[in-house]
Formats: sequence, structure tokens, C-alpha cells
Amino acid sequence: MAKNRFEQVDERQEDAITLFLVRKDTGAHGYVSCPAAISNGRLAEDQVGREMPQVDAFRSAVRLANELKAPMVVVDPDNLWQAEWGELFRED
Repeated sequence: MAKNRFEQVDERQEDAITLFLVRKDTGAHGYVSCPAAISNGRLAEDQVGREMPQVDAFRSAVRLANELKAPMVVVDPDNLWQAEWGELFRED
């Protein structure tokens, strides 16, 4: 079975769910950003979720992307991506 592929970007994207992975003193965390423009009218304004453990943020981003049938990208400056989540690639 093919692994899921996710594009790594450097900043929030206006046309995709963006998963942010960050390292804090308390460990690895993440949060999700969803632009209103891709919400099919469900959101009046852009939304940014609360910070949570990184695996929960990943699951939340995937669930939201599937629900909205929207692409998902990842901002990961601290290299926190877990290989079991799929392939993280950078567009040239």
C-alpha cells in the first residue's frame, strides 16, 4: 500500500489545511490552520486551532482535510514529522 504524501512548506497556505509542528520546552506540539476560503462556506473567517500534542494535531489536520476534501500541507521547522504518518516532501 502506498504511503500518504504531504508537502512541506515554510508558511501557512491560503488554499490548504496547514499543520504546524513546533518544539516547546514541554515537548512536541502542533496546531492546525484552516482558511475560510476552502471551507465550502462553513467558516466565516480563517480558523486556527488550539495547540495540542503533535500526534493529535496531525490526526486533527487529516480529519479536517478529509472532511473538507481539501489538501493538507505541513510547516515543520524542527523536523518533528513522524515517518509512520507518511512521506513528507518539499516541492522544488
